[in-house]
Amino acid sequence: MFNKGYRIRNYDFKLILLILALSTIGVFAVGSAQPSVQQKQLLGVIAGTFLMVVISLFDYTVLLKLYWLMYLGNLVLLLLVRYLGYETKGAQRWFQIPGGFRFQPSETAKILLILFFAQFIMKHIEKLNTFRIIALCVFFAAVPWYLIYKQPDLSTSIVVLALFCIIMFAGGLSFKVIFGVLAVAVPALALLVALALQPNSTVLTNNQRGRILAFIYPEQYATTTAYQQLNSVTAIASGMLDGKGYKNNEITSVKNGNFISEAQTDFIFAVIGEEFGFKGSITVILLEMLITLECIHIARRARDPAGTIIAASMGGLVGIQAFINIGVATFILPTTGLTLPFVSYGLTSLMSLFIGMGFVLNVRLQAKR
Repeated sequence: MFNKGYRIRNYDFKLILLILALSTIGVFAVGSAQPSVQQKQLLGVIAGTFLMVVISLFDYTVLLKLYWLMYLGNLVLLLLVRYLGYETKGAQRWFQIPGGFRFQPSETAKILLILFFAQFIMKHIEKLNTFRIIALCVFFAAVPWYLIYKQPDLSTSIVVLALFCIIMFAGGLSFKVIFGVLAVAVPALALLVALALQPNSTVLTNNQRGRILAFIYPEQYATTTAYQQLNSVTAIASGMLDGKGYKNNEITSVKNGNFISEAQTDFIFAVIGEEFGFKGSITVILLEMLITLECIHIARRARDPAGTIIAASMGGLVGIQAFINIGVATFILPTTGLTLPFVSYGLTSLMSLFIGMGFVLNVRLQAKR
């Protein structure tokens, strides 16, 4: 399992430094948004870094042999949380753990799906573009996707769907198949959204429908559903170039006035924009982008299709979640419940990302010369 042939020069220290830089910003931002959880975030970064380094030294090709166990374990966790999970705000997504911690299986599901499909697709790489293998891939992705969607967790289910598309593309799915699917999926999705927004539709919950309508008609929901996002935009704009300063005590601060709830998670970018200004905001965006690009670079040099899928999918996951989280904070997307990778408070999300990056680092260690 441990490959003694690793060379230190092949270790991607640049990726580790990018992740640690972003995580450090996250610790400070979380400490300003919600001081009571800053220590937990710091411990999460330390533990996550340790796990990432340890996993990076284990041969991913050996660990992937447990791919069916990963898939079944994923389904068990998603089923258990549906019936035994902790419910809050109408969603049942978490296990309550002693010590004030919560575990969210839908976050680990993303990583486990990447690892499962990395091995499954590699075993069937020669027949990937056949109807049978494509149908099997869709089925294996649809089961956990449905369990996440029914929690209900629309935002994570959208990310899982996008992640599946990246996995299939990285695995080598034919462009003919991709364009054929898009030709059907795009108009079908537009029709589905139109139907979902109808008053008597059961496709979306009332809360989900309200968020989309608030995005389309913000002036009608300015004091209700759109309130958070409008205040987030105000906070980011008020930071201007240099920001108001870390943990400032200005009475005009949107954060200090508690005008944004869940500032340490969904709207952490608003805190960064207000306190560190445009400079801080663009730094976070660049770090997220550089991590994504570094993963893609590793994917291009991977020794096998499984390594390509792991690295490309982890890069895609970071990029997609960062885009959606920042898009929500700046009001270019409807409200979701997604974290900003390596920045937002959320230990399950944080640890899952570190574990996934551990596999990416091992892919780099075994890259083609």
